[in-house]
Amino acid sequence: MHINDKTETETYLADSQRYDSMTYNRSGNSGVLLPALSIGLWHNFGFIDSTQNARNILRCAFDLGITHFDLANNYGPPYGSAEENFGQIFKADFKPYRDELFIATKAGFDMWPGPYGNWGSRKYLIASLDQSLKRMGLDYVDIFYHHRPDPNTPLEETMGALADIVKQGKALYVGISNYQAADTKKAADLLKDQNIPFILHQARYSMFDRWVEKDLLITLEQNGVGCIAFSPLAQGMLTDRYLKGIPKDSRAAKDLTYLNTDTVNSHIDKIQKLNILAEARGQKLSEMAIAWILRQPQVASVLIGASSTNQLIDNVKALDNLNFTDEELKIIDSIVA
Repeated sequence: MHINDKTETETYLADSQRYDSMTYNRSGNSGVLLPALSIGLWHNFGFIDSTQNARNILRCAFDLGITHFDLANNYGPPYGSAEENFGQIFKADFKPYRDELFIATKAGFDMWPGPYGNWGSRKYLIASLDQSLKRMGLDYVDIFYHHRPDPNTPLEETMGALADIVKQGKALYVGISNYQAADTKKAADLLKDQNIPFILHQARYSMFDRWVEKDLLITLEQNGVGCIAFSPLAQGMLTDRYLKGIPKDSRAAKDLTYLNTDTVNSHIDKIQKLNILAEARGQKLSEMAIAWILRQPQVASVLIGASSTNQLIDNVKALDNLNFTDEELKIIDSIVA
């Protein structure tokens, strides 16, 4: 397949074979089919990043059949910049393909000062989506998420705001993220009462973080909701990046809040053992980690980030081998237990 990697001034024409090799999965009981891999704009799309690299990544993704682009109001840095950059790229490259794209954004984390720029109030959610649409130059998003539970706002208010957003035509579908199973069930009931299409729960899920297996996945199945998994590579630990320790230029070396040296050091033995299994399967560790999540029937898509087109192409190779033997699954469980 030819991958578009053109200069900024060249007109983008999507690959005519873009749908030939991608796998698409139904999201819950909805009519929506999502690519098995979706592209997230959490990293590498802010004002501090190369706009041309971001543009090349999105072109590459669409040429590979990845139709789902995932954003949030606070992605950057600074906040809002990923949406603004995406809006410029969309206008230049993807506007003719709008009806082929499934675009998401979210609100729920700190976004602007004062009491109305965070969490899950009706005021915050509706204002945030209005701002997001303006930044992206869109009339609507395909799905709008509440990004995290709000312990202080009634769930009825938050879900009522999502319902009204759909009724106003600002989003076609709604979702939630980072909710536990019990509140997911309550959210599903509230949205069902208003005939609002609740089709996705975005949850952190990897071989090293399996909380969704306790009761969330079965709750989603019972309520006809799909799962889209983020952080499938455990912030890069489930790659060949840390097989021989912690590189000086790595995320872990920077001791970020979501990945630090202690976390990586405590997992290196597991990473090395998993890599041996991946090699026996003819895969990179990252490919096996993605395939392992996609084996779950409730998972409609795995959300991946990419810092380059080559990294994106490598991750898509996970789809070449999605099958696991019972013995392989037992080995993985014994390693990560």
